[in-house]
Amino acid sequence: MHNLFKIALRNLLRYRRRTLLTTSLIAIGVVFVLLFVAVTGSFKNMMIAQTTDSMLGHLQVHRKGYVASIDNLPLNLNLKGEGLAKLEKILDGRPEVEAWSPRIKFGAMFSTFVETTNIRLNGINPARELATVPLLAARLLEGEATLDPGRIWIPELLARGMKVAVGDTVVVVATNQDGSVNGRQLVVAGILESATGPGGRDGYLHIEDAAAILRLTAPETSEVAIRLHDFKRLPAFAAELDVLLAQELNQQGKPIYELHTWEKLSPFYNIARMIEVMTFFVKLMLIAIVLVSIMNVMIMAVYERIREIGTMAAIGTLPGRILAMFMLEGFSLGVVGAAGGGLFGLLLIKLLNLAEISYDFGRQQGLILQAEIAWGELALISLIVVAGAVLASLQPAFKASRLDPIKALRHV
Repeated sequence: MHNLFKIALRNLLRYRRRTLLTTSLIAIGVVFVLLFVAVTGSFKNMMIAQTTDSMLGHLQVHRKGYVASIDNLPLNLNLKGEGLAKLEKILDGRPEVEAWSPRIKFGAMFSTFVETTNIRLNGINPARELATVPLLAARLLEGEATLDPGRIWIPELLARGMKVAVGDTVVVVATNQDGSVNGRQLVVAGILESATGPGGRDGYLHIEDAAAILRLTAPETSEVAIRLHDFKRLPAFAAELDVLLAQELNQQGKPIYELHTWEKLSPFYNIARMIEVMTFFVKLMLIAIVLVSIMNVMIMAVYERIREIGTMAAIGTLPGRILAMFMLEGFSLGVVGAAGGGLFGLLLIKLLNLAEISYDFGRQQGLILQAEIAWGELALISLIVVAGAVLASLQPAFKASRLDPIKALRHV
């Protein structure tokens, strides 16, 4: 095999210009794929961060059945009592959890004493909430970055439509679990940028005010948002936590909790999936480039070396060794092209990050492009290139190994 590999390399070096053009084409394809994956990955990560770090958290825990009725914000499906205490104990015991925040979600009437409309509200513990979704404060267009009892953050669209400014006094009226109605005067502490997706147009108030408006006599929670130290650990952690929560049953022997990662709660997940599909098709294009270029080179090599192949066969070289020799040539072209493209692509990604290219996303201005490529992704792309090169050389190699020595030697 070692001798065959040396022969294959010598054959490639005999046609240096063609070999250089072929490896260059493969390398260019690898470079463009790496840049595309790195840049689109940066945009995807930014969108995910904007969604998880400003509203949702990485994952959420609810009482079983809550999410199916979430549009109605049902107060009778809140977590309470022993179920809430067990959940808090589980989360406090997990080292992967960076922060978690309880929320009371409810619908209410929002009044400026002149106009009245509907609003969705989140009762939060400000310190816990900002630790769980740290970009929430960045959505404040104006006002205070702290949320004390008696204060409220309202969405921009509501403030603009009802001409509400920071410092104005408003009234929030809600229906309690028992059907009674209760209200509370609050001062507008801030106006939030409205964002797309669930929770993007919600208002926020202190969890103590939410409990007072709803006349809760004991701690209750509509949902618990969770943030992990390492976002990449989300799938593994969600699977482990799901197993732990499934062990907790109510008196009827049914699960108490349901767990949802951000993907199941946000429409942005569809955009992220679309980016992944686009990346997949770009990889297919890379495979096509490799297949066409390698196959073209190998077919040319077979036709130009028919008499040489016939001589090898005539002196007793087995068809399998001829087949292996041509496939090693294709393999070598793929390895050199993938290695060159990978190194040059990593260099361009590094230069791209050093350039600190800025862009705007909605009202988020001056975001810096942070292109990156995972080593696993780089290895996969390189493997695809090498495998494509070997596959592309298979048909010409098979043709070479099946040549009749007599006819090959007569070939002009």
